[in-house]
Amino acid sequence: MVDESELKYWRDAGHVARRTLEAMKLELEPGKTFHEIIESAERFIHRHGGKPAFPGTIATNDLAAHFTTNHLIDGVEDWQGSMILEKGDLVKIDYGVHIKGHIGDNALSFEIGNGNNHTEQIKAAKEARDAAIEVMHPGTPWWKVGAAAAQPSLDAGFQPIRNLCGHQLKPWELHAGVSIPSYACGPDNRGFKGEVEAGSVYAVEPFNTTGKTGMIENIGGRESSNIYRVTGNTTSKKARAKGQLKPLGAQMARNLEERYGTLPFAERWAYPMLGKPFPDADEESLQSKWNALVKKLISIRFIETYHALRCIDGGTIAQFEHTVHITDGGPEILTVE
Repeated sequence: MVDESELKYWRDAGHVARRTLEAMKLELEPGKTFHEIIESAERFIHRHGGKPAFPGTIATNDLAAHFTTNHLIDGVEDWQGSMILEKGDLVKIDYGVHIKGHIGDNALSFEIGNGNNHTEQIKAAKEARDAAIEVMHPGTPWWKVGAAAAQPSLDAGFQPIRNLCGHQLKPWELHAGVSIPSYACGPDNRGFKGEVEAGSVYAVEPFNTTGKTGMIENIGGRESSNIYRVTGNTTSKKARAKGQLKPLGAQMARNLEERYGTLPFAERWAYPMLGKPFPDADEESLQSKWNALVKKLISIRFIETYHALRCIDGGTIAQFEHTVHITDGGPEILTVE
């Protein structure tokens, strides 16, 4: 339940998130790199009074979500697409902003070059988001929200993505327990029991695809997204007390806790921390130390990682997203200008 005194933070975060999305839409043109767009978005967020709630992400064509660049600006592992925007690409940009932990999360899809190759799919994804939000009144069962989200895409000849969901938001929690279906899961689906609750905040983000299965899959290794998150399952202090971390590792872990809480963070944000204790180390040495630190922090369940995601059968994917606050009278969209 959102406290009335916190609503200003939620609304301000949503406002900055929407302004970021609209500003970055203007930068989506042939020749721009993933990295340029991502870093521009994160700078915009900081300039306008927010902090990234997660690393800026970008995905084109069959790449679905969960990719941000690393400090070396490497390509997406095991994906053959280009890291440079090209005419005809269907691009998804997804940005989140937090203000004192209160999160605005939004996304849109856009065709590079406006060639009208993806117009119907983009329209269907946007209508899917709006249809889901329209039925999100207190007491609406989640399966009805999923059915509403699915229909615009199905009517237009596209498949809703079934294994990517919207999610509840709480302060400092990007995925706060409740998942929101974007397909007709039916009333007996155990994964989507329950109903829309007044006073809650949700990120509503239907995806659709030109593929036949309506499914996405992990690509690359477990760190292929370049995105990490402190799990909250243990703390740097506890890990040090148990002998799981040496002093330097514990200090690095504490820095991550203090900077990001349990919100996702980018490799390129955290990697420069190694420069202070190892000022004379070369890139090869620093990379080795980073890999060892990450491996250790994963092994003790201090952090978790994310895979990059793509359509399982190569379909082109579109997505739209808003953050909504549920009032007694219905949904209030927070990610508006």
